[in-house]
Amino acid sequence: MNPQPRIEPRRPWPVPENGLLAAALLAVVGLMWALNPDQFLTGANLQTLAFQLPELGLLSLAMMIVLLSGGINLAIIAISNLAGIVTAWALLAWVPAAGPASIATLATAGALAIGVAAAWLAGAACGWLVAWLRVTPILATLGMMLFLEGFNLVLTQGRAISGLPITIRFLGNGTVAGVPVPLLVFGVAALAMSVILNRTPLGREVYLLGANPVATWFSGVDNRRVLLWTYIGSGLLAGLAGLIMISRFNSAKAGYGQSYLLITLLAAVLGGTRATGGFGRVSGLILALLILQTAASGLNLLRVNAYYTNALWGAILLLAMALNRWFR
Repeated sequence: MNPQPRIEPRRPWPVPENGLLAAALLAVVGLMWALNPDQFLTGANLQTLAFQLPELGLLSLAMMIVLLSGGINLAIIAISNLAGIVTAWALLAWVPAAGPASIATLATAGALAIGVAAAWLAGAACGWLVAWLRVTPILATLGMMLFLEGFNLVLTQGRAISGLPITIRFLGNGTVAGVPVPLLVFGVAALAMSVILNRTPLGREVYLLGANPVATWFSGVDNRRVLLWTYIGSGLLAGLAGLIMISRFNSAKAGYGQSYLLITLLAAVLGGTRATGGFGRVSGLILALLILQTAASGLNLLRVNAYYTNALWGAILLLAMALNRWFR
């Protein structure tokens, strides 16, 4: 006799896509405003949120796209720092201390291109390990993370590269019509990733690969090509985050953003991305980022100990995975 098919439990009530996240965001904003009405919804605090969100948002996008394919990228922080360090070295070497503004701008653009190229190569190396050598993603990216962390320390000798030219500062600290430039960069990156995932063959193949790699292979898709481009995209997004970080801090260092790795996983899973791949939306990730940044800002204004905040992130991650399982 054939075994009885497993019947998944029905959800107790229909839940619109991102409805729970939107409700959670409103609840967090209301709670933080009620606890600190004098400081939370002020222009200065909202401006700070707008400048802090993009770098974490780009790193979360870098993590999300790999999770969709059924993998993981533990090297995004190291790739981000690599791009920042390479760019910082190029800026100090190429941008003249005095001279025409056009020359300085052109040299800055070249330095930024070098940083993006370094991130591209690092992402491609991760993709080659996973796709062609068939190394487990967690082991491949863990090894790449350790290698790049050591390489970054060698490049900097453990010190911060500071005193960057003023031409780079607009990327992380400038505004356009009152909107922070980093937020514009994140918005363009999020929109581009959403279009690629939902409107292009590559995006559909990423979802299919994460849902069922065997079926994807037999349907005629080259899984190796999809994986390679997925990790290259992840590396490029991480590199953009690194460029924004060195611009905001006016320096580059091997240890910047170390605490972001857990939060990128948390944002992706909280936003509805399945840890096993095949499902996730950029809109959900953005809502999750807003929830986390709002909560972090409110707790910081309330002077809550950072150790309690880290424990809260871990609890939210476990709860998010449980809720994803329950509702989906």
